[in-house]
Amino acid sequence: MPPRNVGTLAAAVSAACVALVAAGTALAAGHGSTAPRAPEALGSNWYAAAPYFMPLDNDPPDAGAVMDATGLKAFQLAFILAPNGGGCSPTWDGNSPVGSDTAVAGVISAIRAKGGDVSASVGGYNGTKLGQSCGTPEATAAAYQQVIDKYGLKALDFDLEEPEYEDSAAIHNEIGAAKILQQKNPGLYLSVTTAGTADGTGWFGKQMLNEAKSQTFTPDNFSIMPFDGGFNGAASQTAALTNFNAVLRSTFGWDEATAYAHEGISQMNGRSDTGENFTQADFQTVLDFATSHHMARFTNWSVNRDRQCTPPDNNGKTSGTCSSVPQGAYDFTKYSVKFAGATPPTAPPTTTPPSQGSCTAAAYSAGTVYVGGDTVSYNGRTWKAKWWTQGEAPSTGGSGVWQDLGAC
Repeated sequence: MPPRNVGTLAAAVSAACVALVAAGTALAAGHGSTAPRAPEALGSNWYAAAPYFMPLDNDPPDAGAVMDATGLKAFQLAFILAPNGGGCSPTWDGNSPVGSDTAVAGVISAIRAKGGDVSASVGGYNGTKLGQSCGTPEATAAAYQQVIDKYGLKALDFDLEEPEYEDSAAIHNEIGAAKILQQKNPGLYLSVTTAGTADGTGWFGKQMLNEAKSQTFTPDNFSIMPFDGGFNGAASQTAALTNFNAVLRSTFGWDEATAYAHEGISQMNGRSDTGENFTQADFQTVLDFATSHHMARFTNWSVNRDRQCTPPDNNGKTSGTCSSVPQGAYDFTKYSVKFAGATPPTAPPTTTPPSQGSCTAAAYSAGTVYVGGDTVSYNGRTWKAKWWTQGEAPSTGGSGVWQDLGAC
């Protein structure tokens, strides 16, 4: 994925808060250990539709609230990287070792407690990748196997892009590791994601495909990211997908239908890093193309961004925590649900709050979007939102979005 860590100054604080919240969530749900509960049996269509979600950065929303609002059952957790200080052991975002993790484990347990599951994405745009720091495909695979074993994963995404995919040795390690994992973990769902260009993918993307061919490795899909490259709406994206289909045919000798059955797309909802705007209508057009051509994957970056900014256009800036286009909460995530074959709720689920007694502020509603400064009444007390929120009932726990102003 392209530059994603907008607002990284607050990331460390956000990550620390998420760690405390996730650990508390796991304990409250009866999961006192750091090992996530076993996943439900999900069809591969859900892993193919799982949108990217940063559990430790970019102000992560509550995953359970997203599931309730959209019907989503799977998230693509990002990103597994090499340690920032060097080495060949897996970390989240380069600074949170997988081996000692409890924060992400708590998030996964909460998702699985609601009947969902997760995939993990390795690589991305930022940081050092394990394929760069581990010396061989075998060592790289061993590092990723730790992630699979830690979380009981049934799916993994290899996000291979610059600068790593410009390093042929690193790509040899990544593709080799993916093949080893495929053989060692029967049934593991594997996707490979790379940059998109007008002709499908660029020179380095084509070299990555040639590496996969040379190692006789075929994942469940090869996906491109047709954004941040001069794209203008859905028509330019579907044209790139058509051209990428031709690239897959020429590389692997597949016919058109077989190539589409191994082809996927990863979009960026709203405003991209380079100022392209992709709206709900664009997503619908691409979804129609993907389903009519029986494509293998439909995902986007990211759930963290799937909410409206204030103001909606974010003053013409791209954000890691909102889309910079007018939207309802989780509008774009609902397209993933449609691709998976499910029907998203027509409206967020509502709850009936307790009697407010003498409260004067409006009663809290789970279906309402609140922004910083909004006040509500709930459980006989008045609460003020510190920032954007939806679907998280006022409390002194959770994400910390609500400030308790006292009894009514």
